[in-house]
Amino acid sequence: MDLLKTLVDKGLRRELPTRDEALAVLATSDDELLDVVTAAGRVRRQWFGRRVKLNYLVNLKSGLCPEDCSYCSQRLGSKADILKYTWLGPHEAAAAAGAGVAGGAKRVCLVASGRGPTDRDVDRVSKTIAAIKEQNEGVEVCACLGLLSGGQAERLREAGADAYNHNLNTSEATYGEITTTHTYADRVETVQQAQAAGLSACSGLIAGMGESDEDLVDVVFSLRELDPDSVPVNFLIPFEGTPLAKEWNLTPQRCLRILAMVRFVCPDVEVRLAGGREVHLRSMQPLALHLANSVFLGDYLTSEGQAGRADLEMIADAGFEVEDAGERTLPEHRADALAASGGGCGPCGGAGDGGSDAADTDGPAPDAAGEAEVAGGAAAAADPGRARTDLVAVRRRGAGTELPPNA
Repeated sequence: MDLLKTLVDKGLRRELPTRDEALAVLATSDDELLDVVTAAGRVRRQWFGRRVKLNYLVNLKSGLCPEDCSYCSQRLGSKADILKYTWLGPHEAAAAAGAGVAGGAKRVCLVASGRGPTDRDVDRVSKTIAAIKEQNEGVEVCACLGLLSGGQAERLREAGADAYNHNLNTSEATYGEITTTHTYADRVETVQQAQAAGLSACSGLIAGMGESDEDLVDVVFSLRELDPDSVPVNFLIPFEGTPLAKEWNLTPQRCLRILAMVRFVCPDVEVRLAGGREVHLRSMQPLALHLANSVFLGDYLTSEGQAGRADLEMIADAGFEVEDAGERTLPEHRADALAASGGGCGPCGGAGDGGSDAADTDGPAPDAAGEAEVAGGAAAAADPGRARTDLVAVRRRGAGTELPPNA
């Protein structure tokens, strides 16, 4: 396809494709899908080789958020049966983070539900960052605490945070349809505050909320303009008890096209395969590694993910390698630009999990659902776009519980 040749050439030059080219990627047929993955994979390998960066989420404070984000299981008025707890202490959070690092994670993402942190909250998180770094030499720490106010980004940077996550989630034109308690501009401003403080910016999107192709291209082009170091691509987890519980709009093929489009628009950025990958990509997750160079290990904020061991096996079986702690994530030109700004590393997420934005030993669904999984899988083979509620499992282990984490 001339389209794919053009996009590869532009990606290797870090040249922005046109909006029409990005839309054309989303409009490709299933017959063309492997060609699309192959083309975007060339761009991914140019800038990141065959490395996969592992990231680990620690939910510092779960549920009871005053914001009304429609996709979020922790939102105001949510009836989702999730874990609810107040702030973890620094040592409890450090223990959870340590499990992720022991499992191979290079970055720990600290997330807390809420509109944004108070100054006291920043002090609390600063102590947690210190505890994590004291116990895990060389680990990167990303904070995701919601909307920032004056001076908070600088304080997090001084405390040892390397990065800050705040997702744009969807296009500016449709943002008011998913959230009314804050604005798209509020989110952009928080990312810019993080960048100005020398933090590595992490900002991404959620696909599957009923948006159009144009909305997806809009938000990815906005991200390209904002220029974060990492872009998490989340796929909506339609939690029962949330307004978007019936939004089952994604197929594995659709998810791969979205990831490819993001890679073409953001060729040299850390593209992270984030929340919802197990639910929507399912057995096609390994193909996504040809597009994304970063994944979350284990569980998400309020939902269970694939077993950490299975993540590692998937990466190895697909011919990729886990990025070592001493390896640079970003291409040299981006890493140098970040260092010049006073930033730390080269770069967080969970769609439907929510949080400020933002795995078990036998898979994402409970063992007791074994027969239902078999029946559900057979039905999905006949109808890949059907609702897979059998794959949505609320997190009941790890942070905030007495059970060991999935890492």
